[in-house]
Amino acid sequence: MNLCTAVIACSLFAVAAIFSGEAVAESRVILPAAPLAEEMTGREVSFLAHNSETQASCVLEDSDLETQYGPWSTFKIPNLLIALETGVVDGLEAERAWDQQRRPAANYWPDDWRRDQTLESAFRRSAAWYFQDVAVDVGAQQYRMIMNDWSYGNAAAPDNSDTFWLDRTLRISVSEQVEFLSHLLSGSFDVAPESLEALTMASLDRSTNGFRLHGKTGSGPLVPGDFSRPFEGWYVGWVARNGLKPIPFALYAQAATYGEIRDFRRQFAIRMLIECGYLPGGFDS
Repeated sequence: MNLCTAVIACSLFAVAAIFSGEAVAESRVILPAAPLAEEMTGREVSFLAHNSETQASCVLEDSDLETQYGPWSTFKIPNLLIALETGVVDGLEAERAWDQQRRPAANYWPDDWRRDQTLESAFRRSAAWYFQDVAVDVGAQQYRMIMNDWSYGNAAAPDNSDTFWLDRTLRISVSEQVEFLSHLLSGSFDVAPESLEALTMASLDRSTNGFRLHGKTGSGPLVPGDFSRPFEGWYVGWVARNGLKPIPFALYAQAATYGEIRDFRRQFAIRMLIECGYLPGGFDS
């Protein structure tokens, strides 16, 4: 049963829109957490999606939308655009050779990181070393300027750092993730159509019956480098629908181990999007 038709009904109320500089009334649908308690066992989960067609947001009950967390690999969404917009990379097929001396493999690296990568393959595989090389070429000053223009979290990029999105220096909240995507997808940023099309191609997760799910996962230990501690993870993206405006969303989760969020974050985000009415039932089956 859809949660919005369950005994615990969705609540609607007027709030100031977080997606514009004006005080625009929007409705907010609250998905009750109680029917989802078993699925969320052992995890803290926050979820937000925004429909600019209707000025409605859909939120999982008790979500923390304002605390900033490390973006981890979800930063590859703006990072892909920054690489293209600065000219550091000239397209999705731009290949970089893996320099094993400069970027030695860590024991947690999957096999598909341990090879040369294109921009598209590095995005899809979350190959960190490729984007670390990009970060060196772009430079911290450029990052800070662009991230401030885009209001991307705290916009922190220290000089000489190629890990700022991986060590929790850069931080962003659930609402800021969604707001960034909302502005990006509405054309509010000065981003070339070719760059946005490249992101659209690289981020496509699944397409069926006129619905296209775009997304990027990200995760890491709450204490960077300490894989024995609890993990945090994201699934961030948007739903594209024929003839309608895209719906950006963000799911953030914490759990005791990586295994408890690895598949959960994407699967549960899809569940939330179905409950919100933004994806058809059985979308991922």
